[in-house]
Amino acid sequence: MSTNDNPPEEPMGSELPPHDEPARPAGPAGPAGPAAAGGGAQPEKPGAPARSGRQRLVEAVWPPRVSRAQLIVALLLFVLGLGLAIQVRSNSDSSALRGARQEDLVRILDELDGRTKRLEDEKQRLEDQRKELESSSNQAEEARRQTVEKERQLGILAGTVAAQGPGIVLKITDPTGQVQSDQLLDTLQELRAAGAEAIQVNGVRVVASSFFSDEGGGIGIDGKKITQPYEFKVIGKPQDLEPALNIPGGVVQTLEKEQATVAVTRPAKIVVDALRAAKQPDYARSSSS
Repeated sequence: MSTNDNPPEEPMGSELPPHDEPARPAGPAGPAGPAAAGGGAQPEKPGAPARSGRQRLVEAVWPPRVSRAQLIVALLLFVLGLGLAIQVRSNSDSSALRGARQEDLVRILDELDGRTKRLEDEKQRLEDQRKELESSSNQAEEARRQTVEKERQLGILAGTVAAQGPGIVLKITDPTGQVQSDQLLDTLQELRAAGAEAIQVNGVRVVASSFFSDEGGGIGIDGKKITQPYEFKVIGKPQDLEPALNIPGGVVQTLEKEQATVAVTRPAKIVVDALRAAKQPDYARSSSS
């Protein structure tokens, strides 16, 4: 027998801790290993069934671990995408105006200026009302007066009370009978867009619910037949109403193509005295207690 003085070799793949650094005992949190340092899946317990690769992948990605830097990057990407969407939408909105004619652009600008002026006037009027309510010693009386005034204004719009003020008179003579109801309806819409507040056609009060129809030998408004010449009495700002009718390709040119004669005058005062009966709603009721 021969004795081997060499000590037995250590198994491959295992190392002893260095002499100058004692081995750290495994505490409750477990030894510091790749799983603990990298935040990966926990090591399987002895005797536990083996997990599939799909289960390990799910455990690795859920619940998600999002850092603060990732949240900041996501927020910046969202803001950037929102800005691009707004820019694309604004470009698409403005593309419709690029192909418009110069006359159409001028008309659109004039209408926008007129609407802006009316909104500014309405804002100033509301501001004055607010100041009156704040400074009035008798707010109840002031509120009652404003209620009566508001009722009168709504009555003018509904056609239940007479109205007077500045405006124009539009007279359409149709000797050949070529003017149709849709052309008078276009005239009405153009006047409303220009700021008309009260309109009367041949003794018939025109309101928001009015409709035009072709009748034998004439035109019907809300079922009432009228014959030419068609006379529009319009209350509003004459400086806005008359130019709206004379724009290129507008009401006057369209009617003149039908061999009709159009005349516009500006009397000192327009009186719209045709009335409509107030219609009682069948189903709608006030929601105020």
